[in-house]
Amino acid sequence: MTELGLADTVGILRRPGVRTRHSSSGLGWDRLYLSAQLEQPYRAAFDPAPTHLLILHLSGPVTVRRGQGADRRSRAIPAGGLFLQPAGRSLAVELGGRLDTIHAYLSDDALRDANGGRPVELTEELGSSDPLAEQLMLALENAIRSWEPSARTYTDQLTGMLAAQLVRRHGVRAAAPPPDRSGLSDRQLAAVRDLMDQRLAEPLPIADLAASASLSPSQFTRRFRASTGQSPHQFLLKLRLEAACRLLRSTSTPIAEVAAACGFSHQEHLTRVMRARLGTTPAALRRSG
Repeated sequence: MTELGLADTVGILRRPGVRTRHSSSGLGWDRLYLSAQLEQPYRAAFDPAPTHLLILHLSGPVTVRRGQGADRRSRAIPAGGLFLQPAGRSLAVELGGRLDTIHAYLSDDALRDANGGRPVELTEELGSSDPLAEQLMLALENAIRSWEPSARTYTDQLTGMLAAQLVRRHGVRAAAPPPDRSGLSDRQLAAVRDLMDQRLAEPLPIADLAASASLSPSQFTRRFRASTGQSPHQFLLKLRLEAACRLLRSTSTPIAEVAAACGFSHQEHLTRVMRARLGTTPAALRRSG
């Protein structure tokens, strides 16, 4: 799938008063474009965009006005407040002061997938509070700041969780189907394990894992957890760590090469994970073997 980028946004990030600190540009994310920036005051109207926009205010309070005429609303939004603009709707907005923000632009496919394949209608919001959505956006922004290609499965998982939260908390209410608590079949789980083993050294999007089980990403994530008790990211990290331990014990391959062969971004990444999960380091494990 094509990476989401600036062309998929409403246009706020292209204004001359926006200073972008970091974004997901170039990371291959196809369901989310994330950007952190400092915005200067402005007043503008924007055409409809194909993505749903969620803005997290990192500073404040700052007065924001949206809409025109009788529909115009105004609110002083504090740090932690959210601004939500559904896809396919024009936007008239005025920012009354300097503001640090994180913008999340989610594809409609991501929301449909989180809603069992059904269309999603989101509400327009101005200064609402959603602690879970806030934490997910902060986690995604942190992943960009310390980006490692091996984190792709993890960021896909966070994207799915953010989409699901928007559906649950900010969607126009509709009758929900009964929850799906079934797991993967033995054949599906074997296909997923095979793909993980084959691509252990590569960034592995959840969409690819889901395709190997003939499921949508959200279905796959739920059923995988039901079958294994772990998220795909946790399970894959465990496989990578096990493979690294085997190589360290049975070969003299340099630790940096072991890290790369097992899907870790670099030797320090392997060391960090091994210390956190096993209480040791690659060098110490090799000596003990």
